[in-house]
Amino acid sequence: MRTTAGLLAALLLAIPAGVCAAEPTTKKLPLPGEVFTVRDHAAFLITATDVAVAKPKPWVWYAPTLPKLPGEAEKGMFEKFTAAGIAIAGIDVGESYGSPAGRALYSALYDEMTARGYAAKPVMLGRSRGGLMTLCWAAEHANKVGGFAGIYPVCNLASYPGIARAAPAYELTPEALQLHLAEHNPVDRLAALARAGVPFFAIHGDADKTVPLDANSALLKSRYEALGGTMQLIIPPGQGHSMWEGFFQNEELVRFVLRQAQP
Repeated sequence: MRTTAGLLAALLLAIPAGVCAAEPTTKKLPLPGEVFTVRDHAAFLITATDVAVAKPKPWVWYAPTLPKLPGEAEKGMFEKFTAAGIAIAGIDVGESYGSPAGRALYSALYDEMTARGYAAKPVMLGRSRGGLMTLCWAAEHANKVGGFAGIYPVCNLASYPGIARAAPAYELTPEALQLHLAEHNPVDRLAALARAGVPFFAIHGDADKTVPLDANSALLKSRYEALGGTMQLIIPPGQGHSMWEGFFQNEELVRFVLRQAQP
């Protein structure tokens, strides 16, 4: 018979390295939805108002899904998605910064959603560090992405959270992560997405000091277009990394998602 310590050790070994398991029972959503687990991590699904609007069912993949996210700021935007027949889902991968462990959990959610009859090409919607999570996965699965939309998205590990802070999530030393940065960093891994014709969109303020525009969305646009990809970038003047409602009520972002999410 296993001791209590042995059982605890076995449970910890079952969790992917670099990712902390989330507590599903405490998740609060901005709209009514289902909270469930995927590989012992909290996931959510907010279904469309009319779930029979299309088959397979279109969906938006939101990140970061953390204990308090998505939150009230996303509510109005999500209501527009669900009213148009588009569901929203996500999985809590902790502060994984787009690491391989986090990407493995993303693949598990993708398998769960497609098994439930959802579309094979969701639109990825990354807010802040959710940009790292979504883009890192998308770079390896370009044929499974209908589009990428970002709200001041992190696109560059070197910019945020920085190499030293990100390294533990990657199970690497800062020196090793720096050496292999191009193997993981979204702005260095865009070629497959450009070849697949995946359209990009971002809204990012020019006064953002946490996730600077030039080192993230502007750099993403420059490199993506150089590879033949298309990206629309909206730059609200004077806006920083904030809860300004214009980020979350942007009609062009909503139109982009509605257009790209349709099967």
